[in-house]
Amino acid sequence: MRACHAAIVPKSTYLVLERTKFPALKNSDATADRALKSSETVGGHVRALIIDDSAVMRKVIERALRQSGVEFSEVVQAANGEEALDLLRQDAASEVKIGLIMSDINMPVMDGLQFLEAMRDQNLAAGVPVVMITTEGSEPFVLRAIAAGAQGYICKPFTADQVKARVLPLLKVA
Repeated sequence: MRACHAAIVPKSTYLVLERTKFPALKNSDATADRALKSSETVGGHVRALIIDDSAVMRKVIERALRQSGVEFSEVVQAANGEEALDLLRQDAASEVKIGLIMSDINMPVMDGLQFLEAMRDQNLAAGVPVVMITTEGSEPFVLRAIAAGAQGYICKPFTADQVKARVLPLLKVA
């Protein structure tokens, strides 16, 4: 089993990942270490959108976010990319906007990569950090996610510390 790592990058750049395929990202561990050492809690008035076809996995992701010190005013969930797009359209009228999107790649109806591309094409949630959470670590998936605007990538299985290391820096720069 190969190790999958994620990098956090500024909004002006794009993302991610496997140390073996992307050796230039070795310094991403320093960013992760700084986030892990941070005891400050972020969020509060941030809404999160979690997209996964498994209700159990959506709860696992939500719990990992909360354990990592991220506080949200609300966590909304979608079972696929199509449902997520509907939620983002509704979000346009919301007073408190979605400030973080966590999405699986492999889902029925509309997968995570199709969702990212549709979100970009429809100009929904512009500037909102998107972190892909998946078992897919192959280069084509990563490159497509980067091109569509993903800013983080976490391989399953994951820990709350890994979520914290990938998500906190994105919320602090968002």
